[in-house]
Amino acid sequence: MDRKPNFSKNADGLLPAVIQDHWTLKVLMLGYMNEEAYQKTLAEKKVTFFSRSKNRLWTKGEESGNFLNYVSSAIDCDEDTILIQADPVGPTCHTGDDTCWQETNEGKVGFLEHLRKTIKERKENPSEKSYTASLFQKGINKVAQKVGEEAVELVIEAKDDNKDLFLGEAADLMYHYLTLLEAKDIALDEVIDTLIKRHK
Repeated sequence: MDRKPNFSKNADGLLPAVIQDHWTLKVLMLGYMNEEAYQKTLAEKKVTFFSRSKNRLWTKGEESGNFLNYVSSAIDCDEDTILIQADPVGPTCHTGDDTCWQETNEGKVGFLEHLRKTIKERKENPSEKSYTASLFQKGINKVAQKVGEEAVELVIEAKDDNKDLFLGEAADLMYHYLTLLEAKDIALDEVIDTLIKRHK
C-alpha cells in the first residue's frame, strides 16, 4: 500500500521535503510542503514548496528559471517526511552552488541502476523487438562475445582523437558488460564490493 504524507501531524500543516537528484542521487536541498504545495508538485511536475518567509506557495525556479522537474516521490515510515526525486535545471542553491551543501552535483550513478533494472526486466519479460532479450536468448557465450567485441572496438577508438566515437564505444561496452553480469546473475553491487575490498 502506498504511503501518503500526513500533513496533520504538525500544527502548521508543513512537512519537510528532501530533494534528491534523480540520476546522481545527491541531496540537493531541504524545503517544506503543505498539502497544497505537494499536490501542485504532483500535478504540474515542478517542485513547489510553502515558503515560510514569503508565507505563500513557492515554485523553485519561478524567478531564476532553475526549476526542479519532478520525477517521483516517497513517504517515510512515519508519514511525516517527503523524499522527492527531481531533475534540476541549473544550480539548486540560491548561492549558485549545485546543492545547498556546496557540493558538486555530478556522477550519474542512479542511471546505471536504472539501466541494470531495465536489462533485468528484458531478461524476465522478453520481447521479440528487444535487442537485449535477443542476447539472453542466444546464451552466455554470445553475450560474452559481444563484451569482447566492444572492448576491442573501445581500444581501437582510444588510439584516435574522436571523442564522440570513443564515448559511443564506451557506452556500448558498459551496456554489454551490465548485460553479461545479468546473464551470470551477478549484481553490480558484488563487483563494487570487490573494488571496495581492494581499495586502500
